[in-house]
Amino acid sequence: MNIIEPTTQEVIRSLTPVEMGYGSDDEKFRAELEQWARELARGNDATPGYYQRMIPDKLGPDGQVIKGSPLIILEESELVESIIQASEIGGNVELPLYVTASGYEIDDAALLGEVIVGKYTTYFNAGVAGRTKNIELSAEAINNVILGAGDVFSFNTTVGPSDEAHGYQPAEEIVNKKLVMGIGGGICQTSSTLYNAVDVLGVGYVEKHHHSLSVGYVPEGRDATVSYGGKDFRFENTTGVPLLLKAIVGKGTLTVEVRTSKEYETQMKKGI
Repeated sequence: MNIIEPTTQEVIRSLTPVEMGYGSDDEKFRAELEQWARELARGNDATPGYYQRMIPDKLGPDGQVIKGSPLIILEESELVESIIQASEIGGNVELPLYVTASGYEIDDAALLGEVIVGKYTTYFNAGVAGRTKNIELSAEAINNVILGAGDVFSFNTTVGPSDEAHGYQPAEEIVNKKLVMGIGGGICQTSSTLYNAVDVLGVGYVEKHHHSLSVGYVPEGRDATVSYGGKDFRFENTTGVPLLLKAIVGKGTLTVEVRTSKEYETQMKKGI
């Protein structure tokens, strides 16, 4: 039996079900398939998995759309069942890959900045160079991001690694209830400002974490801490319409606006 990657028709694995326990130890056979499907979907230290979070499109400075990449899901249980069903006669089984593009129309992109439907401003000491630079870089990463209806936004996926290679600088950050110096300190102000801007829309939260200490730039319990490769801030655009994120850095201020077109504003599902 061959397992086929559907887009390239590449054989990613050949297996002999009888040798794996099919017909003699079906529980062992299923367990081995489930483990392999899990690793295939999610990857390991050596090999990336098929599952990929969506990288949202952005609106370029010329008004043109800069394409990101779609959400890709490998349905593990469907793969296992397909292999088991085909084990009697053999043959090929295609990976059940589901690709979901962003939920908006390209023609609407230029109009998404017309109306502000959510907004929040936080403040910082512009004299602290490292923290200021980190806020500027992370704000630029989310600026002009387009979120289609039903899209799930991941702060970590969108912003990427907050390390020296990407220009981030040392600044204070909270680790285990202590203030310590770390590369990228300050990006949590960007994620927290974003959280407060989108919260008025009643979006659906997929992942959200608080700091272990109170922070000074938002009220208690209104923060959203992030750490690349660890804690993330993720939410689903449940408003029913596409949105545009704007992040504006001033002298000691960070403002995140959520915008849409005038037409879509009247169609929005209001959060509770």
